[in-house]
Amino acid sequence: MIASQASIWVIVFLIFLALIFDFINGFHDSANSIATVVSTGVLKPGTAVFFAAGFNLLALFVFQLGVAATIGKGIVAPGVVDSTIVFAALMGAISWNLITWYYGLPSSSSHALIGGILGATIVKVGSKGLISSGIYKTVSFIFISPILGFILGSGIMLLVAWTFRRSMPSKIDKWFRRLQLVSAGAYSLGHGGNDAQKTIGIIWMLLIANGYADPALSVPPYWVIFFCYLAISMGTLFGGWRIVKTMGQKITKLKPVGGFCAETGGAITLFIASYFGIPVSTTHTITGAIVGVGSTRRASSVHWGVAGNIIWAWIFTIPAAAFIAGVIYWISIEFVSIL
Repeated sequence: MIASQASIWVIVFLIFLALIFDFINGFHDSANSIATVVSTGVLKPGTAVFFAAGFNLLALFVFQLGVAATIGKGIVAPGVVDSTIVFAALMGAISWNLITWYYGLPSSSSHALIGGILGATIVKVGSKGLISSGIYKTVSFIFISPILGFILGSGIMLLVAWTFRRSMPSKIDKWFRRLQLVSAGAYSLGHGGNDAQKTIGIIWMLLIANGYADPALSVPPYWVIFFCYLAISMGTLFGGWRIVKTMGQKITKLKPVGGFCAETGGAITLFIASYFGIPVSTTHTITGAIVGVGSTRRASSVHWGVAGNIIWAWIFTIPAAAFIAGVIYWISIEFVSIL
C-alpha cells in the first residue's frame, strides 16, 4: 500500500508536534537523569536540571545515529508510512506520557512512541506492515535493559563496597559526592544520545514518506538532529518533579555512593544500546540499576510495592499507546481529511 504525500503545512505541523513529544520526553524523563543526584543531596534541583540538560545537548556530538535509523527505517515497511500514521503515533505517545506523568509513574517515552507507531500501522494495514527484526530487537530490550541495569548497578555497588571496606564512611561520602557528578553527567549523556534519536527517527520517517529525504542516505538532515537534541534538552530543563520523587525516594533510599553506582550502571547500559542502534527505555534502565543497588543491602531496602507499580506501567505502555494511536488513526481517516 503506497502512502500518499501530505502538503508542506501538514509536514511542518507534524514536525512541530514531534518536537513537542521530544520536549515532553525530556520533561517526563528528566527524573531518570537527576533523581539520584537530587535525592542524595549532591545537587539542588535547579542546578541538577541545568546540569542534565547540558549533557543531553552534548550527546549531539558523541553518538552515531543508529537508534534514529531503527525508528525511522527499521520498524515499519517502506511505502506504508504516511502522515496520518505519524500523527496518530505521536498523539498516542504524548497522551500516554501525560497520563503517566500525572500519576507519577516513570513509564517509557520510547516504548510509548513505538507503541503508537505499531498501533497506527496495524489499524492501517495489519501486521504485514511491520518489520519483525526491528520490533524483536526493541521489545527484547524491554527485559534486557532493566536486567542489565540491575546487574551492573548491584555489581558496581558490591565492587565499591569491597574496595572501600576499610575506609571511613565520612571519606567515602565526600569522594562519591564528587564522583556522582561524573556518573550523573554520563547518564544524562546516554539519555540524550538514545532518547533524542527516537524523535529524529520519526521525523526522518515522515520526511522519507513525503519525498523530502532520501531513504538511501544513512543520516537525516542536520537541522532535524539539532532541533531534536535541543528540544529534549529544554524538556529536561523544565523537569518532571512528580517522577523525581518516585525515582529518587520511593524505590529505595540512596546515598552518594549508591547514586554513583546506579548512574554508572545505567550509563553503561545506555552506551551499549546506543552503539548497537537499539532504542531502549532510559526509565527501565535506571530503575533496574536503582533496585540493584538497593538490593545489595538487603531485600527489604527496596520498596517492592512501588517497584511493582512501575513494572505494571511498563507492561501497559506499548499496548496502551498502541490502542490510543489506533483509535486516533481511525478517527483521522474516518472524520478528518487534512492529513
